[in-house]
Amino acid sequence: MKIPVSWLREFVEIPENLSGREVSELLLSVGFEVEGVDTVGDVRGPLVVGRVKTIEELTDFKKPIRWCTVEVGAANGNDATPGIRGIVCGARNFSEGDLVVVALPGTTLPGDFTIATRETYGHISDGMICSVRELGIGDEHDGILILPAGSATPGDNAFPILGLGDEVLDISVTPDRGYALSMRGMAREAAIAQRVSFNDPGLVLADLPEAGGTVIPAASDDYQACDLLVLRTLGNYNPAAPTPDFIKARLAAVGVRSISLAVDLTNYVMFELGQPLHAFDADKITGTIRARWAKAGETLETLDGVKRDLTTEDLVIADDARVLSLAGVMGGAYSEISETTTRVVLEAAHFDPTVIAKMSRRHKLSSEASRRLERGVDRMLPPVASARFAQLLIEHGGATFEGTSSVEQAPDPIVISFDPNLPGQVAGHTYESATVEKILASLGCSVDTSKSPWSVRTPSWRPDLAAAIDLVEEVIRIDGYEKVPATLPTAPAGRGLTELQKLQRRAGLHLAGRGLVEVRNYPFVGVAEFDALGIPASDSRRHAVQLANALSDEQPLMRTTLLPGLTGALARNISRGFTDVALFEIASVSLLSADQSATGVTNPPRPSVLQRPSATDIEALEALLPEQPLHLGALLTGALKPAALGAKPTPASWSDAIDIALALGIELGVEIEVSAGEYAPWHPGRCAALSINGELIGYAGELAPKALENLGLPKRAVALELNLSALLAAANVVASAPAIWTFPVAKEDIALVVKADVAATDVLNVVREAAGELLEDIRLFDVYEGSQVAEGHKSLAFALRFRAQDRTLAADEVSAARQAGVDAAAKSFGASLR
Repeated sequence: MKIPVSWLREFVEIPENLSGREVSELLLSVGFEVEGVDTVGDVRGPLVVGRVKTIEELTDFKKPIRWCTVEVGAANGNDATPGIRGIVCGARNFSEGDLVVVALPGTTLPGDFTIATRETYGHISDGMICSVRELGIGDEHDGILILPAGSATPGDNAFPILGLGDEVLDISVTPDRGYALSMRGMAREAAIAQRVSFNDPGLVLADLPEAGGTVIPAASDDYQACDLLVLRTLGNYNPAAPTPDFIKARLAAVGVRSISLAVDLTNYVMFELGQPLHAFDADKITGTIRARWAKAGETLETLDGVKRDLTTEDLVIADDARVLSLAGVMGGAYSEISETTTRVVLEAAHFDPTVIAKMSRRHKLSSEASRRLERGVDRMLPPVASARFAQLLIEHGGATFEGTSSVEQAPDPIVISFDPNLPGQVAGHTYESATVEKILASLGCSVDTSKSPWSVRTPSWRPDLAAAIDLVEEVIRIDGYEKVPATLPTAPAGRGLTELQKLQRRAGLHLAGRGLVEVRNYPFVGVAEFDALGIPASDSRRHAVQLANALSDEQPLMRTTLLPGLTGALARNISRGFTDVALFEIASVSLLSADQSATGVTNPPRPSVLQRPSATDIEALEALLPEQPLHLGALLTGALKPAALGAKPTPASWSDAIDIALALGIELGVEIEVSAGEYAPWHPGRCAALSINGELIGYAGELAPKALENLGLPKRAVALELNLSALLAAANVVASAPAIWTFPVAKEDIALVVKADVAATDVLNVVREAAGELLEDIRLFDVYEGSQVAEGHKSLAFALRFRAQDRTLAADEVSAARQAGVDAAAKSFGASLR
């Protein structure tokens, strides 16, 4: 939120000698982060108001040029002689007698452009008549800036008139403080910070002329969604009436472009008081304007030119003929204010913040109005803000007041039972009762101290104050966070890493040693990621914890798998030119049980901050938590090993993902069993299930082509994901030394031809079991599918190592063990030696 200091001074007494940075320190003292202090218009030097006395058209040149004499008076108090200056100007939108802004010689305009007296077009030009764009306060450059007649005197300093040099605070406003998105709200905070009184403009209803004309009726079909709707109708509006320059300058300072007087005034009042407003062309309204839910099949073209399909969950403002706007989000093109509008009907309403927030996110449409309404706006403000708009439109647009219509459902006041000792108990700092009462009163609360506990009625502009702890937070904030003592607890003597931490570190170091790079991804996912990976709708991974206040509407869920984060990281690396990428991540996932709700419970236990929660509360809270095991995920694409001189690079294959898992098991002293698996998003025929003692812990292999296509990743990318918590639970903290035997090893290779749909791991397991105890190791080293084997078949090549612990094996022993494995494969899979 951008806050011009000069605008702020209109509502609160701020000493003139305080700079913008000092004002920002005031606001910082009451908890508002000021991200920057900027200055409007980079203009230096004598900039004055001038009155055009005469205009002479110079026709001897290729483009129209004017030689003007301008009365400039005493220039900003310097030694310039009051009188007339001659200035050459190419603009044609001004006439004799107009008030203009003149940059005298020595003035430096934005872009480091310094004005000097010079001869041009046969005349001495002694200054420059400026446009809005040349002054750096807007984008208009079709003509020079003309000030309203009678608004200034020749020779007046133009800086305060245009807001030039005004300091603008850029304030970060948290989502719970919607009231602070206005001059009114920030002025109140500045008054509190200075301990001075505040005259609230939101409580003053502007005096309007007596109504005279046709009033458009108002209605609300759902008082839960819209409990107050105020319409003010004005006629005889002059659509050509210009927006006053001071309003243009202030809107530009807060980052809003000037459009037309009526539209500019809706924005001006919104930034001034905090109430979003919307103006309709009254002549395009049929019957009653009402707040209602959209009907299935209705559409609306919004002001941004987008035709939007509406649902029954969209709250709209409509008349008897059509939908006019998305309530509190954006108006419609049909009824917008145009250059022919002469009757205006202004809508000011109070909406349910949740309805506005959901609608804004559903349509991916955020506006200044929705930004305020979804945070909560003062329930009592619509009549005041709409009257302020009507007052300004009558004053600057020549409009006449025709009348007001409104509907409302009166709200119940929020009254909080409050113990004045509570802030001290929470903060560990003593607060006098008088101090607490004074702070609450400065916030606008009505405090009844006649009995204990106190009865505190919160103001309508602070819907975030709903419980005693909210008042505690305000007392601590206003009195000063720096007064709260900071005492660090005594840390127990360190005992180093736990056994599980050591094992986890060993796993990470092992993967890093194999050339994989560790990444850290956000733990949030969305349905779109599950869809892209091809995870079935019935899969338990889609039963995920849903966040109540997600950072992103696209990722409102806690992750149940590491693959979405890894695929996103891989995509980012590939987009930056990397082709050979090997990533891994060790992080927790959140797994709900079948009977746990994804959105939590309606009324979870809320332990007090004053004492330790009871055992019952702790047990109830822990029962709500999902299981959060550590998972390990890895994702590889491109060359696993760089190309050596005279050799081609080795691309990562599905077997590499399995090898990584098996090697990790060896590192941790755990034997991981491998079997054929089928689990999205892995390729059905190239997926291995990983187990420990028959308990499934994960999968490894090549990702499915469709998933890779959906994610925009290279073909043949491989991945593994396993339950690291389960693996660590079975691991040995102290690594076991390998058994070393002195007798020689006997090496044998076999190539078995089997049907193409037979899993290599199944064949390997059968051969291993049949070969008996003499088989020390077996490894698949080649898979061949080509012309040298029958169609629909493949050749699996295995390396076998035989060894006895007490003797050198005879040739017939090795041959018998080898043949036993081959026979078992032939019996189980119809395998034949190649």
